[in-house]
Amino acid sequence: MVRDVFSVIAQIRAQGVTVLLVEQNVAQALGVADRAYVLENGRITLQGSGRELLQHDGVRRAYLGV
Repeated sequence: MVRDVFSVIAQIRAQGVTVLLVEQNVAQALGVADRAYVLENGRITLQGSGRELLQHDGVRRAYLGV
């Protein structure tokens, strides 16, 4: 089901439509995100491209178990 949802998101994005995605599956979400924000206690603590945040040490430790 998750794979299907992200496939549809990718199709919508490919049409040039903006998608606001709030998702707990960090790796999947950042993998499709042009722009991403990390919220902690209701505040933005990090922002950048999905690719940048996937490589960020803090994100990797806190959300990806790396």
